Amino acid sequence: MTTILVTGAAGFIGANFVYYLLKNRPNLRVVGFDALTYAGNLETLADAMQSPNFRFVRGDITDAAAVAQVFSEEAIDAVVNFAAESHVDRSIEDPQIFLKTNILGVQVLLDACRANGNVRYHQVSTDEVYGDLPLDRPDLFFTEETPIHTSSPYSASKAAADLLVLAYFRTFGVPVTISRCSNNYGPYHFPEKLIPLMIANALEDKPLPVYGDGLNVRDWLYVEDHCKAILAILEKGRLGEVYNVGGHNERTNLEVVKTVLRLLGKGEESITYVRDRPGHDRRYAIDPTKIRSELGWFPETTFEAGMEKTVQWYLANRPWWEHIRSGEYQAYYEKMYGNR
Repeated sequence: MTTILVTGAAGFIGANFVYYLLKNRPNLRVVGFDALTYAGNLETLADAMQSPNFRFVRGDITDAAAVAQVFSEEAIDAVVNFAAESHVDRSIEDPQIFLKTNILGVQVLLDACRANGNVRYHQVSTDEVYGDLPLDRPDLFFTEETPIHTSSPYSASKAAADLLVLAYFRTFGVPVTISRCSNNYGPYHFPEKLIPLMIANALEDKPLPVYGDGLNVRDWLYVEDHCKAILAILEKGRLGEVYNVGGHNERTNLEVVKTVLRLLGKGEESITYVRDRPGHDRRYAIDPTKIRSELGWFPETTFEAGMEKTVQWYLANRPWWEHIRSGEYQAYYEKMYGNR
C-alpha cells in the first residue's frame, strides 16, 4: 500500500488513526476525507496538515461524485472507513441520518472500491451490534460468532453496514475486513461522549450527569491501541473476516466518572443521576482471542494509565474542547479554506 483513504478523518478515532499512520508508516500517503458535520473538527488535524504525506478533502461518503473524484485524483490502495454517525442519543432523536450515513455511505464507498479494481476496504464497526450482556454473568463475552442483536437505531445501522460489507466480499470479491471495537477513549474525543464530557464539566464545576443507576458496564479501549489493531488487520488480517478489538478494561459508568474526579482532585458531590435513555445496554465485553492469536495484537494500555494520559491531554488542550463547547470550531474550515 502507498495511499490510504481515511474517511471520518476529522473525528475522534479517525484523526488518531491519521496521526498513527503518519508516525508509524512514514512512507505512506494519507488522504483524509470528512464531511465536517457537528462531530468533525478540522482543528484536530491542524498538525497533520503540516505533513507533506497528508491531504485533507472535505466530502460526504454518501456523495458518490465526491467519492469518485477522490479516487480519480489519488491512487487509493486502501480505504479505512471511520465515517459514521455514532452517538446513540442522537440516533434515538433522528434515526434517518444514521441510516443514510452508516449504510448508504458504506455502499457508496464499496462501489468506489469495486469500480477502481477492488480496492482493499476496512470497515470500523462496534461491539454494539451484539446487543448487551447481563450484569450477573461476568463470564460471558462477545466473540465474532455472537449473533447480531441490536438495541438502538445506531447499532442497527452499523450491523446493516457490516452485513453489506460481507455481501460485497462474497458477491463481488471486494477485499474486506471488519473490526468491532469496545468503547474508545483518549485525545480528541468529542465532548458529548462520557469521558470528555465528565472531564470538561468537572473542570468547569458543572454537574456530572450519569444515566440511571450508573451501573452500565463498558469495556474501555485506549484509542492508540485501537489504531494499532486496525493497522494490523489492514496489513495482515484474513479477507472476509471480522475481528473483535477489546481492552479487557471493564468499568461501570459510575466508576469511570469517579476515576475522572479522582484524577482531577475533585469530590463526588457534583455527580447527578438523570433519567436513563431508552434501550440502554447494560454490559459490553469483548473477547479479543481471535485478533491476538492470528495477528499478535493485544491491548497494551491499562485503564489507569490510559485515563491518566487522557485527563492530562484535556488539561493541556483546553482551547480545543472549549472551542467545541462554544461552537467556534465550526468556523475553522472557513478560516483555513474559505479563500482558496
